[in-house]
Amino acid sequence: MHKRHILLVEDDPDHEALTVRALKKARVLNEILVARDGAQALDMLFGRNGSPEPPLPALVLLDLKLPKVDGLEVLQRMRADPRMRVVPVVVLTSSDDESDIASSYKLGANSYVCKPVDFSQFMEATRQLGMYWLALNEAPQN
Repeated sequence: MHKRHILLVEDDPDHEALTVRALKKARVLNEILVARDGAQALDMLFGRNGSPEPPLPALVLLDLKLPKVDGLEVLQRMRADPRMRVVPVVVLTSSDDESDIASSYKLGANSYVCKPVDFSQFMEATRQLGMYWLALNEAPQN
């Protein structure tokens, strides 16, 4: 079976490095593509100015507080596209604001995880996310 990629949408280089490291340590073999702002994420998901539609990711790990286009807007645009509705989106953010949590679920997030401050907890949370969404979860083939 062809392994689809993971799209990590994260503007903090330290969080990006930790997330990638945790996924690799968990032996997640999927390629990890990184978008460093919401506009870049949308380009990677939908293509740029008439380019063919890129392949769908197996999983999107989405921060909310992003430059250019925030994570909620990225999520809203994804869920407005019928093709993107089946892509699992895990909001992985430092915000524990109740309105961010509620908005994320209303817009179609599959999961909402606050980034733990502790390094080892962050690594373990990321490892568990990768294992669940990429190994245990049954996703439709597209």
